[in-house]
Formats: sequence, structure tokens, C-alpha cells
Amino acid sequence: MCSETVYANTGGRPRFRETTIIKVKMRRYRLLAAIALWLLPLTHADVRTCQCDVAIPATMEARECALCREAEKQPADVPYFFLRDTNPNKPHRWLALPRYHGNHPQQLLEMTPEQRAGYWEAAIAKAREVWGDDWGVALNSTQKRSQCHIHMHIGKLLPDAEDANFVVVDKPEDFPVPQDGEGMWVHPAGTRYHAHMNEPAGELKLQR
Repeated sequence: MCSETVYANTGGRPRFRETTIIKVKMRRYRLLAAIALWLLPLTHADVRTCQCDVAIPATMEARECALCREAEKQPADVPYFFLRDTNPNKPHRWLALPRYHGNHPQQLLEMTPEQRAGYWEAAIAKAREVWGDDWGVALNSTQKRSQCHIHMHIGKLLPDAEDANFVVVDKPEDFPVPQDGEGMWVHPAGTRYHAHMNEPAGELKLQR
């Protein structure tokens, strides 16, 4: 089909104004669509029904299994490892992960006390290495996570991030264990720690 120029009933003159308005609207729609696609990875979360299973390779292709795949790349004798956050909006963040897998989704609740203590100690050591005494470590709730494999966010604590919802803890092995699906975040308080419980998205307390 050949295209043709449409003219308004104005003595044969081209309808430039209408054409310009349409073009402007189309550019606006394309821009809004691009923004929506860009925000999609940031807004999509909730891994309460994830099905990542290393014993079933087909399940590992899902987007929420990306960190499970990263864990599989690590040496078998490394209990915990660290990755830079690949989100371009979080250039200062690190992630702490266990090499071993767990339930779907993986949670602190299912780990042994020794595993939890080792995990916290590894994450805190990395946090101190990067941020000195200004660090924070956060575990998002399963509803606010985008990955099935458990991961802690390591970052610099934001100014005024502290609130009244915390318990004072002496050692990482004494940190409270979040209930099923809940999140938490911790930071240093002198020689002790403040553990903030029931925080769905504790990573928001950290510099991006």
C-alpha cells in the first residue's frame, strides 16, 4: 500500500499542526514506555513462590535464579562469597551470599546456628573492610527480594538511618532470627550492634 499525505479541508493546505501534535504525542508515549521498561527490574520483587532448584536445570533459567547460578560458579569449598551489585543505580553496594543453596526461597530461618553466625560474620567483615565503622548490612524480606538465593546487602549507613525499632546485641551469633519471610538490618553501635527487626526493605537504610 502506498502512503499518502492527508490534507485538511482548508483549500488543499497540509494539516501540519495536526501532524506535529501526533508526532509529539507518539514521542511522549515512547518515552513513557521506555521509562516503564527501565523501572521494571527495580520494581519487580517477591520471591515467595520461586522454584529455583539446582537439581532441575530448567528451573534455573528464571530471572529470580540469577544468584543461584552465581553460587554454582563458586568453588565448592568456599562457604560465603561476595558480588558487586549489578544494579546500575546501586554503584556502592556489595552482596554477601552463601555458597550453599536452601529452600525456595532460601532464608536465615532454615540455617543452622553455626551457618547463620558464619554468614553474619562474613558479611560484617566485608562491610568493615569497605566502610570502616560506617557500615550497615540488610536482609530484605522475601516479598521485597528479587532473588531466590538469600543475599545480604552491604553498604554505607545513611545519615539518620537509626530508628527506635532495634535490639542491642553483643555478638553476631546472638542476632535474632527473622520470622518466616521477614527482613532485618544491622549496624555497629560502639562495640555492640543494633539489630532492627521486621524491616521489609532494610537496604533502603544504605547508600545506593
